[in-house]
Amino acid sequence: MSFEYICCRTKSNMTDIKENVSLKPYNTFGIDVKARYFFRANNQEELRFVLENHRDCFPFMIMGGGSNILFTRDFNGLIVQPDLKGISILENDSEHCRVEVGAGVNWDDFVSWSVENNLGGIENLSLIPGSSGSSPIQNIGAYGAEAKDVIKNVKYLDLESFETVIISNPDCKFGYRDSIFKTQLKNRVVITSVVFILSHNPEFNIKYGNLQKEIEKRGVLTLKTVRDAVINIRRSKLPDPKSLGNAGSFFKNPVVEKDIVNKLKKQNEFMPVFPVSEEQAKISAGWLIEQCGWKGKRTGNAGVYDKQALILVNHGNASGAEIYDLAMKISDSVFERFGIKLETEVNIV
Repeated sequence: MSFEYICCRTKSNMTDIKENVSLKPYNTFGIDVKARYFFRANNQEELRFVLENHRDCFPFMIMGGGSNILFTRDFNGLIVQPDLKGISILENDSEHCRVEVGAGVNWDDFVSWSVENNLGGIENLSLIPGSSGSSPIQNIGAYGAEAKDVIKNVKYLDLESFETVIISNPDCKFGYRDSIFKTQLKNRVVITSVVFILSHNPEFNIKYGNLQKEIEKRGVLTLKTVRDAVINIRRSKLPDPKSLGNAGSFFKNPVVEKDIVNKLKKQNEFMPVFPVSEEQAKISAGWLIEQCGWKGKRTGNAGVYDKQALILVNHGNASGAEIYDLAMKISDSVFERFGIKLETEVNIV
């Protein structure tokens, strides 16, 4: 497939599909692999055109902010990045504000905008990397809050009909770091925007971890102090991808049956456990990994962050394969000791 073949003209401009593009600037792990072709769509017309005309020519992948992905090799196909911007207020009353956010809007920029406009609901999700369009896919969450709590609906481009579809919150089938976009609709749709319901009178959620203590240092409970506290805690525990490549939490916190939890608790009194339902509970994956001695360990240029065992890092020139191999060794050791199989939160390519 030649570059000339896929460089096509739309009604208004030349679709700029680039060839042999380094993906190092586009993934927070900083893995230096290449995409055979790369295209950044600035609007829905461009997005629809390039996918409708080229998705059957070679493998393709949709990539957001690259904050939840590990490339283990070059991608021999087309990567499309929907860079759809814009934050629009659709409806505003005394209680709530309905806001539509383009898929390409940086997530933390949106959180900052909401706090500056005194709109509550996502302040606990401050400083999570990535794009707003990725937030429903992963059902991002932190400090007792999840994206599903404030999402009204999601708009996407159907890759069969190439029509825009609106899917409601219940139909998104949100779960713990999960949604329909990771199952039935995986590789079948491209999210173009997300509609959120934010509050003028938010109910603060500050009992998770050390959040309340951090807020008390600031004296007053406001959206801004909650955001500032979350940012401070995250920066104290999590490495900045600009200086140390990473994708945040590499593994999901395992959700297991209560009888298994009770059995493990008898042997590990201080194991962190969080109730999920009457039958299940969530165990801290970071704690499990730390108990296996991985915290701060390094193999070559891949390592485990010394302040948070749940985060794998690129110390400079690690390949994706190196990081993946380290992840599998960690997973195996946790299973051998605790009988729990860790699932990756990061997408492996």
